[in-house]
Amino acid sequence: MRTIKITIEYEGTHYCGWQIQPNGVSVQEKITEAINKVMGEQTTLHGSGRTDAGVHARGQCASFKTQGTIPVQRIPQALNSYLPSDIAIVAAEEREAGFHARYSALGKKYSYQLSILPYRSPLKRLYSWQLRQLPDMDKMRQALTLFQGTHDFISFRASRSDIANTVRTIWKTDLALKDDCCWISFEGNGFLYKMVRMLVASTVQVGLGRKKLSEIEERLNGKEVKDHKLTAPPQGLFLDNVYYSSEELPEEGVFITKIQNS
Repeated sequence: MRTIKITIEYEGTHYCGWQIQPNGVSVQEKITEAINKVMGEQTTLHGSGRTDAGVHARGQCASFKTQGTIPVQRIPQALNSYLPSDIAIVAAEEREAGFHARYSALGKKYSYQLSILPYRSPLKRLYSWQLRQLPDMDKMRQALTLFQGTHDFISFRASRSDIANTVRTIWKTDLALKDDCCWISFEGNGFLYKMVRMLVASTVQVGLGRKKLSEIEERLNGKEVKDHKLTAPPQGLFLDNVYYSSEELPEEGVFITKIQNS
């Protein structure tokens, strides 16, 4: 059996999310169907993690085992011939027998796009949260700094999450203004269900003057505050990268704590 890792780009607008579900078409379902056709066998595809309906990916990773003999360099083209135009395999490589896209991951990078145009933009509606104003960048940077380091993010997860260990480490946050968009990014060893979207929502609320930095500190200390479940809309979120080796991590010498259930 060969173990194949694939890197995937997709536009999540028309899918119920990454994971196969009974209530809609998923990205995982479409890719699994393509693999089965190319390899001529039934396979199980494991993603690095789930993305919700409407969330996009530039660097989602997945792995599967196969007895197929197609050369690995031909796998992206072969799979793409069976995939819809909003999903593409951008790379493939053979990995060691014990490799698993989810359990071998050391960390991930997510980014979120905020549109600051003063009007509702039809061209940005599927790829950003349309704020129609520029929040205070200094206040947002202060908020993002609070998230860095190791914290119990139990107050930054959706109610449907059943993960027991809610401690995560965020190595790096970033905030950038590019033309008419504001980009927020997070790099860390794992993220809880809807955690990134909740971090973004809190950051934006601080930038708009609707929340205080002290409320974020209270939530990081486990205290629930008013509107603590506020979540940024899914279409602004992108899974940019999944890290599998220490050389890929954002900072040299970062202590690595693997999170199995991110």
